[in-house]
Amino acid sequence: MTESVRPLLPLATSGQGLSRTGSDRLELLTVLMAAPSCDPLFTAEVICIPRDHAVYGWGCNISNCERSQESSRSFCAHHEAAWRKQRQNGGLLADFRRTAEPLTANLQYRHEDCAICPGIPARGATMRLCYVHGERWQSRQTRVKQERGQVSDLDYEQWLATQTSFPPYGSCRVRACADRAEHPLSLCLPHLRRYHRDGSPGQARLPGTGGSWAWTRRPRDPDQPIGVLFDDELAFQKWCAKAHALHRNDGKLSLLGLRPLVRAEIQWCLFQRTQVTVDHAHWPLTWIQQLADVCRDRAVDSLADLDIDQMKYCPVVVANGMLRMLRLVYFTREDTKDAGYIETEHFGVKFPGHGGKIELTYVSQRWLRDLLWDQFADRLLTNPPSSGFPFETMRRGCSELSAFLEVQAPGGGHDPRPLDGTHMADFVKDQRHRLANGLLPLACGGRRRGRVENAAPVSKSVLSIVFNGARRVLRAALENGDSELIGLDRAFIITLPVGGSPKGSRRRPFTDKVAKALADEANLQTLDAQDIEDRGARDIWEALIVTGRRCSEVLKLRLECIGRLGGLPMFWYDATKVGNYDEAIRISERLYKRIEARQARTLDRFLVREGRLPTADERLKIALFPARNSNRSHLKGISYGWFNTLLQEWVGTLDIGRVTSHQARHTLATNLLKNGANLTHVKRYLGQVSEAMAEHYVHLANTDPRLEDALNAIWVTGPGASEPGIALSGGEPMTREQAEAMMIDLTRKSTPAEGGFCTFQAVVDGGTCPWKLDCHNCDKFVMSGADLVYWHRKREQWRMLAERAPDPKVADYLHQLFEPTARAIDGLEKALASVGLLDEALALDLRRPQDYFGRVWAASFRANELAQHEDHGDAGFGDEDTDDNSEDLS
Repeated sequence: MTESVRPLLPLATSGQGLSRTGSDRLELLTVLMAAPSCDPLFTAEVICIPRDHAVYGWGCNISNCERSQESSRSFCAHHEAAWRKQRQNGGLLADFRRTAEPLTANLQYRHEDCAICPGIPARGATMRLCYVHGERWQSRQTRVKQERGQVSDLDYEQWLATQTSFPPYGSCRVRACADRAEHPLSLCLPHLRRYHRDGSPGQARLPGTGGSWAWTRRPRDPDQPIGVLFDDELAFQKWCAKAHALHRNDGKLSLLGLRPLVRAEIQWCLFQRTQVTVDHAHWPLTWIQQLADVCRDRAVDSLADLDIDQMKYCPVVVANGMLRMLRLVYFTREDTKDAGYIETEHFGVKFPGHGGKIELTYVSQRWLRDLLWDQFADRLLTNPPSSGFPFETMRRGCSELSAFLEVQAPGGGHDPRPLDGTHMADFVKDQRHRLANGLLPLACGGRRRGRVENAAPVSKSVLSIVFNGARRVLRAALENGDSELIGLDRAFIITLPVGGSPKGSRRRPFTDKVAKALADEANLQTLDAQDIEDRGARDIWEALIVTGRRCSEVLKLRLECIGRLGGLPMFWYDATKVGNYDEAIRISERLYKRIEARQARTLDRFLVREGRLPTADERLKIALFPARNSNRSHLKGISYGWFNTLLQEWVGTLDIGRVTSHQARHTLATNLLKNGANLTHVKRYLGQVSEAMAEHYVHLANTDPRLEDALNAIWVTGPGASEPGIALSGGEPMTREQAEAMMIDLTRKSTPAEGGFCTFQAVVDGGTCPWKLDCHNCDKFVMSGADLVYWHRKREQWRMLAERAPDPKVADYLHQLFEPTARAIDGLEKALASVGLLDEALALDLRRPQDYFGRVWAASFRANELAQHEDHGDAGFGDEDTDDNSEDLS
C-alpha cells in the first residue's frame, strides 16, 4: 500500500468535543515534553548534539578524528574519499578503519573565549585568539621573522602582556544564529562575510573607515562605544531576520526565530525519534537545519502548513517523517475516520516496510468509506494480518465500486437507500467489459501512487481482487447489521459475485541452457564482482538455487541460520508467508561452507562498527545479509529491490532472456518430481500449504497419479517365505466391486516395516512381535513395488560383503544366505516388468515411515484375496484379456 503525506487537519474549534484536535496543539506538545522521560537536550532553542550521539551522532567514525561526517556518510570528506579509493582496490573496511590517520578539526571557529577578550569567541585550531587579536599576532610574527628569523614562546607571552581586551559585542544579530558576535556590527564572522557577499544591504559600516573591515587594524579606545552608520538600517535588519543559520555540522541545531508551535513540533519529533528501537533512515543535522530554515522563511505556524511539493529533497524527507509522528499525537482513531484514513499504529500494529497510514479518500461515498474503516479497525483489533495485502484488497475493491457509483448511481451513490441489485449488476458488467477489452480501471486508488501514467489495464487478477475486496466489506456489513442501519438494499450486496482466486501466470523452471549459464563459475564470479560492497549477492543466489526458498526468506536470514545435526548440514529459516517459523531443511556441504564464510564477513562488519563481537542473543537477531542504510542495529536484511536490481543487471550480461529469482523454486520442485518425489514430498520440502500449491510449482506432464497406488498394490512374498518372490497381487485392473471387496487400509490392517509391510495381525493390532522384529526372515512379511530401490541397495550391500570375504568359503556362504532375498527381488522385478512399471519403481526413492499415512500409500489390498483373484499360471501378470467394462480404483 502506498502512503501519501497529506496536510494535517486545521485546528478544531471548541465545539468538536473531546477530540485531541480540539485542544491547543502547542499545549499538548508542551505537556509531552514536560514529562520526566523527555530528554532535556531537545527542549532548548539551540540544541547541542554530542558528536557520538546514538541517533544524531555527527563525528567521523575514524577513531580520534575531530572532523564531522559528510551528510548520510560515516566518515568525514577526507576519509570518505580515501575509503572509496581503497575499496576500489579491494581493501577491507576493517583494515581501513584500523590504519586511517585521525585528523584535527578544520573549523576555524572555537567555542572557547579569546585568551585576551572574555566574551569574544576564539578562532583558529591552535591559538586561542579572537579574529582581531589573531590578525595582530600574525602581523607581529611577520615583523619578528624579518628581524630575527624565528619566533619564540617568549615573544608570544610578551606580546600578550601588551594587548588590551575588547568589550564583547553580544549575540549575533542574525535571528537564526546561535553564535556570539565578533564585530561591532554585532555579527559573527561567517555572517559578516555572508553580509558582504549579499551586497551589504543597508550599507552598514563603521565611522571614519573605508569599510567595516578596517576597524581590525586601527587602534581605538576600548571605553568608547563604536558607532555604526547605515544608509538604510531597515534593510540591514531585514537581512538579519532572513539570513539562515550556519550549516557547519558541528552538532549545533538552531531553532531560533521559529514560531512556538513549529519549534515544539521539531523538538518533540527529534526526541520521539530516539525512543524508536526500529532502525530508520538517518537524519543528518544539516537536513534538520534546512527544514528549520524553510519554516522560518515561510513564517509557518506548524509543519502542517508547509507545501511539501515546493521543497527540496532533504528537508522533505525530515518533514514527512515528522508529520507521521505528529499524526499519532494530534488525531485519535475517530479523528482519522473523519479525515479519511486509518493509522495502523493507533491499534499497535506496524506492517513491515509500511508507513502506517492507509489512505481511504479514494472512496468518495461516506457510508462506504465508513464501512471500510470499520472493517479495518475490527481486523486490526481482533486479528491483525502479517502484511497490508488484505487491506489493499478491500480498499481496491471499494475504490472501484465508489468510482462507478459516482458516475452511474443516482446522486453519485452518496445516499445508499436508492441503490439496488441492478446497480451492482451494472458494476459487475462494467468490470467484466474492462477485462474483455483491456481498459483501465476507474478508480485512482487502483493506480500506483494515484497517478494515471502508472495505471495498468484490468486483468483477471485485478478483477478477482476488486470483486473479492468489495464483497468482503459489503458481506460483513450485511452480517453485522450495518447495512440495515444505513438503509442499503440486501439485493445490492448479494448481487456482487465471488471473484475467485487471483492466480497469476506460472513461472517456468530454468531450461538446461539457462541453468548452465546461471551456475557457471565464471558467471558467478561476475555477479560477485558486481556486488561492490560485498553484501552477499552471490551467496543469496546460490541459496535460492540450492534450497528453493522464497527470496524474502533468504534475504531475512539471521546470522545463526546453519548448524549440524548428527553431522548433517542443516539450514534454518522462517517461512512467514505460511506461518512456519524456525523451519529446518538439509543443505549441501558447498552451501554450508559459503554461509559459514558469509557469517565471518557479517561478524567482521559488526566488529568494525560496534568494536566488539555480538552476544549469543544478538547472534540470533542479526541479519546474515545486513542492509547498508538505516541499519544501525544490524537487524535489517538487504531489500528485495536491491537484490533484484543487481540480479537483473547480472542476467542482462548473460544473454539468456528474462530470469526471475522465483524460477529457482519452480526448478527445484520440478527436479524433485523428476527424481522420484511425489506432491507430498514437494509440498513438505518447499514449505507449501497444500498439494494444490505444490502442483502449481510442478512443470512436468506427470503420469497418472494412480501409478504409485499401483506400485504399492504389487506385492510379492518376502525372503522368509517358503517360496520367496511369488506374486501375491498384480495391480491389474479389476471391477469396482472386486476392488472394494479387497481394499484394505494399511494404517489399520498392516503396518510398515523395513523394506515392506508386516501383515501379522497381532502386531498390526499393537501387540509385540514374537520374532523380535526379524521381518526379513518372517513369512508374514511382504515386499511391494514401492520398495524395489531399497532392496536393490540391500543386494549391493551383500555383494560388497561377499567380495570382501577373507576366503571363497565365506563368500559362498554369504551368497547362499542372501539367495532367498535375491529370489524375492527377482520376483518383484518380474512382477513390475510384466505390468510395465519397472522404470517407475526404480525412480521412486523417497519412501519414509511417514509416507505410509499419505493417500499414495494408504490404499492397498489384502494379499491372500488378491492372490485368489489372479490366475495360477503366471500369477496373472501379462494377461491382457480384461473386462472392457471394468473400472480402475481411483
